[in-house]
Amino acid sequence: MKKLSIIGLLSAGLLLSSCFGTTPEKQAGAAAPPPPSLKVGELQKKDITIYNEFATTLEGKQNVEIWPKVSGFIQEVYVEEGQKIKKGQLLFKLETQTLNQDANAAKAAVNVAQVEVDKLKPLVEKNIISEVQLETAKAQLAQAKANYESIVSNIGYSRITSPVDGYIGEIPYKTGALVSSNMTQPLTTVSDVSEVRAYFSLNEKELLALKESLPKNENNGIDLKNAPEVTLVMINGQEYPEPGKIAMINSIINGTTGSVTARADFKNKNNLLSSGSTGKIKMPVVYGGAYEIPQEATIDLQGKKLVYVLKDDNTITTMPINIVANTQKGFIVEKGIEEGTKIVLEGVTKLRDGMTINPVQ
Repeated sequence: MKKLSIIGLLSAGLLLSSCFGTTPEKQAGAAAPPPPSLKVGELQKKDITIYNEFATTLEGKQNVEIWPKVSGFIQEVYVEEGQKIKKGQLLFKLETQTLNQDANAAKAAVNVAQVEVDKLKPLVEKNIISEVQLETAKAQLAQAKANYESIVSNIGYSRITSPVDGYIGEIPYKTGALVSSNMTQPLTTVSDVSEVRAYFSLNEKELLALKESLPKNENNGIDLKNAPEVTLVMINGQEYPEPGKIAMINSIINGTTGSVTARADFKNKNNLLSSGSTGKIKMPVVYGGAYEIPQEATIDLQGKKLVYVLKDDNTITTMPINIVANTQKGFIVEKGIEEGTKIVLEGVTKLRDGMTINPVQ
């Protein structure tokens, strides 16, 4: 019985110890982590210039195809392919032996008609013959002269000269070749590259943006004279040293391609540019009083771009932004943001509305 009493007392003691034991106070819950330290930036308005690029094809100021006006064999070729020439310089000479013979015959016909007129004049004055016969002879003389002048002109056409300054292109026909005005290929092409024209295309959206960015004249049309200069990036990736000017923007949209053609002109004093070359046009667009939002400061949500705005109590909230253009660093926003607004610049993918952060300038 004593043994059972001792065991009972021990059991009671253990029970009381579990209920009113001397264990330490109940442990406190784990402490909340400190708010993350994140870099923030204050938005300030500024003028931002970006460059739109368009593929372009270059053409000389004039690309003149040289065609023969008369048929004949090429007797002489006076120029070489690629040669620089002047306006009026002799390029080709066609064989004119047959034309010379025709000219001699036509000249003889003129002489005969002139003799006939000279013979009839005194007879009319003496009323021996009628005035009609003399007028008929005069008409025959005029026709003979016209025929002769036409042949002489054709002889002149056998000497083919350049109508412009420029450079000679390919010469497919050599000495001895028979040529005519009905050929499918010109004798050559003379390209005037003292000024080069760069043609490029814009879609409807690009055209609208360009029109909005260019200065306007008194009639609210595009003032190309005061338009900003453009840059030509050559095929080797280098920028052409001479700036260009926008010379033409076609406002009629092509129904098939949905685009319009524009042109920029460049001086080519050093003859560095060639007709037929390709490159890119860099056109500046200035956004006045706009914000540039870094790409890493934005998140995508249901097709919209948002940023996290820092509030006075260091909590953050999302705000959508209206992007008008892209830059190499991010996005341009013109409206919807008050100047001085602070946004989070890093770690935005791990944030949520209402969080508290430790802003770092």
